[in-house]
Order: sequence, then C-alpha cells, then structure tokens
Amino acid sequence: MPKRLSSLVQHALLITIAVWISGCTAAPPENLPTPIEGYNHTSAAINRFTVNGAGGSNFGPHLGGGSQTCCVSLPTKWRPGLKVVIEWEKDPDPYGSQYWPQPRYSDAWSKAAAEHETHYTHHRAVVELEPYGDFGSLDVHFFPCDVVKVATSNATYGQPGYRHNEPLNMEEPTTCQNG
Repeated sequence: MPKRLSSLVQHALLITIAVWISGCTAAPPENLPTPIEGYNHTSAAINRFTVNGAGGSNFGPHLGGGSQTCCVSLPTKWRPGLKVVIEWEKDPDPYGSQYWPQPRYSDAWSKAAAEHETHYTHHRAVVELEPYGDFGSLDVHFFPCDVVKVATSNATYGQPGYRHNEPLNMEEPTTCQNG
C-alpha cells in the first residue's frame, strides 16, 4: 500500500474511533419525560386535564394521587420563568345522575346526560413552576375557585416537606375573589 494511502486510512480510522468514542459520552438530555399526577381539592369532578397538551387522568371530588399518566416534557434543570399550561374540564355536579328517574342508558337517560354535559366548565391556567432539583412527577393540584398549583418533587402528597399538603376536602367559598 502506498505511504500516502496508508496515512489516509490511518486518519480515517482515527476519525472513526473518535466519533465512536464521543457517541459513548453523549451529553445528558435537556428534557425528561415526566409523569403527571392530579389532586382534586374541590367538590367538582375533574373530567380530564392536560399539562402542555399531555393528558392527565380524570378523578372525582376530593380525590387524588395513585394514578399517574405519561408524560409531560420538563427541563432537567429548573430556571426562572419556567411555566406550564394546564387545561381542564370539570363537572360541578358529579353525582347528579344518581337522582335521574330514567333507566340507566335509556334514550331518556342519554338525553339527560347530554343536558348535564352542557354544565361542564372548561378552564385554562398558566402556572409558574416552583424551583426544583431532582423530581419524580409533576403533581397538579386543583383548588376551589379554579386555582391550580403544581409541584415537582420526589416527595409525595402527605409527606413532610411536600409543597401542597392542603386537605383534599377543602371548604369552598360561596364566592371567589379571582374571577
């Protein structure tokens, strides 16, 4: 093999090895898929909710936890001004159907259900994320008066140091100041 060709092959081999080694030491990702968990501190049912368009579960009044959905993409490192968009639908009368006289799933019952759905309300909030380090999930808390707070933590609801340990069965005001 001519000396010049041998030198080119050696350089190509060195470049290939360098590229291969650099692939083994890739930088950590900027964002991570983060599970979403909801907590309802109100008497309404949360029929569905999303965080930045990623789906959360549905749950009844005064319930929460135990049901994570996947996933919203969050930066691995918190930075000031980091926000998420929460959108949700709620049923202000989640137990209304138990008093309907129509046989369940009959045409009359379906008509009553369609009428009931017209009372669902739709909401949207832009919520700033509190500072976080390592975290396990994004917890979305729905409070009376359509107030929403989020927590990112490895701690869970009810543990000391968790940011939003307010009771799930909160007393709701007759009028709200934020609306």
